[in-house]
Amino acid sequence: MNNILIGTRAYIFDYGGTLDTGGNHWGRVLWHAWQQTGVPVGEERFREAYVYGERTLASSKIVQPDFTFRQTLAAKLRLEMEYASCMEYYDRVLDAVYQQTQQHTAHSRAVLKTLSDRCPLVLVSNFYGNMATVLREFGFDGLFSHVVESAVVGVRKPDPRIFLMGVEALAMQPQDVTVVGDSVEKDIIPAHKAGCRTIWLRGEQWTDAAVDETLPDSIIDDLKALL
Repeated sequence: MNNILIGTRAYIFDYGGTLDTGGNHWGRVLWHAWQQTGVPVGEERFREAYVYGERTLASSKIVQPDFTFRQTLAAKLRLEMEYASCMEYYDRVLDAVYQQTQQHTAHSRAVLKTLSDRCPLVLVSNFYGNMATVLREFGFDGLFSHVVESAVVGVRKPDPRIFLMGVEALAMQPQDVTVVGDSVEKDIIPAHKAGCRTIWLRGEQWTDAAVDETLPDSIIDDLKALL
């Protein structure tokens, strides 16, 4: 970790699953919320509902640029819970997950505020076109010199070009920039292909498949390790 930090002139951060869940995959976060609130749906059915909701949001115009994260989460949960026929638990799950997200983003915001005093930060995210609204909602606005959002630039992870856009915005060389993300597939591997160094924020993954921990340059379990 020390060698990575010493050579880093700027950071590129992922958003979803990194700054808002502490490294845990959103599918896992939602599944645990369904369990904790007593939703009578098995994991296999939940996974089907989750995939359906993600694909529908990605291919539709449901999320508008002025949608807050709470509105986005509400739309996502509605799709999932209508699919799984458990809408009576909707409000309970929505409130629980949003409260948890507020806690994670507050922690991330504190770390990023300190980092932003030391070097520039850029955000690179697969998102729905409302990233600016969400950043204001959780107090991240002003911390990033540039935001590269897939729905705006027309390139999605794991395409390495989206990370190169972040590097170009910094006017630096890729080897001087460290990418921090929760997904080895969507963050670490493409960032390496772009020439950046990488730090994997390790959390609970969507599957239990083994992850090759030699792929990232460094591994952390909490963003505060960057300090």
